[in-house]
Amino acid sequence: MTPLVDLKVLDFSHVIAGPFATFYLAQLGAEVTKIEKPGGGDVMRGAARGAAQFAAFNAGKRCMEIDLGSEAGRASALELARTSDVLLDNFRPGVLERHGLGYAAVRAINPRIIYCSVSGYGTLHAPWKTRGAYDHVIQAATGMAMLAGDPGGPPVKTGFPVVDVMTGVLAAFAITAAVQERQRTGNGRHIDVSMWGAALQLMYPFTVDALASGESPPRVGNKGYSGSPAAEYFEAAAGSFIAIGANTVAQIGKLYGVLGWAPEQARTELEQGPGFARARDPAAFRDKLAGTLKTRHASEWEELLHAAGVPAAKVRTLSEFTTDAKAAGALLPSILQMAGSAVATPGLGWTTTEAD
Repeated sequence: MTPLVDLKVLDFSHVIAGPFATFYLAQLGAEVTKIEKPGGGDVMRGAARGAAQFAAFNAGKRCMEIDLGSEAGRASALELARTSDVLLDNFRPGVLERHGLGYAAVRAINPRIIYCSVSGYGTLHAPWKTRGAYDHVIQAATGMAMLAGDPGGPPVKTGFPVVDVMTGVLAAFAITAAVQERQRTGNGRHIDVSMWGAALQLMYPFTVDALASGESPPRVGNKGYSGSPAAEYFEAAAGSFIAIGANTVAQIGKLYGVLGWAPEQARTELEQGPGFARARDPAAFRDKLAGTLKTRHASEWEELLHAAGVPAAKVRTLSEFTTDAKAAGALLPSILQMAGSAVATPGLGWTTTEAD
């Protein structure tokens, strides 16, 4: 699927957030030209996995070295901007402006440009725009690290660069929306994408609650969003863990059947709240459930619960899941090639079929 074919994108980005945005555009058919500084380029080239890691974010792009500190380099970059449809800037706010490549300067020579700025705190909100940012810093600033973990415990960082990745996805989404709008109006625009904005989107239901009440949602550890007493992670046999998502009295009745208890007993120990179940005695209910779940391995519980129609999953490592998904035929890795390096990726996160 190449809906963005003929779209020319000029990419001034590095590391994850910006490159992931333009990676999406390139994989959807756009012609992406990535500008790197001479003598090293994107720091991802020197990451632990080197060329393969760089390829994972930049396959399908044309890479060019341009020295923006020279007159010839700036002239070359401006000429590329003049003939581009989209320019993405992932440097700290003000860097491209100092080289004569800010939004106003580019728009003066290319009124139809879609100029997307990607940064930690956005380019429009002084004094925030001068702040540097990394994924874990934004997790701390936005409250994400304090939502994770248990009440009274220390902040817990999500174990992967979730904000960086979401920022890239949001930028790609905003750019494609702006491209569609330009087809209708003929006008370009400036798009401002911040990492903190991406973090609030990731926490969307909690963000809405905080805005409405002025209070932070309680920390719930490994409990599910529903708050059901049977929506949590539980220890199973041999050090394994099982995640269960029984949210309603009816689902918990099915869970009881799998555990060898009378399903109708669920109606005496639980009450159906406004949407989700609540235990009449939460501590006793959890103790009873946790004790029984320790009698079998999580793999056994997963099969039994799925067969009974109860959402559940053994807690896996990422490599265990990708292995299982490939074995089931659900995951067909996309192999990307770049400069002699090959890297397996999960694709763009969706599949599609053409209409008959």
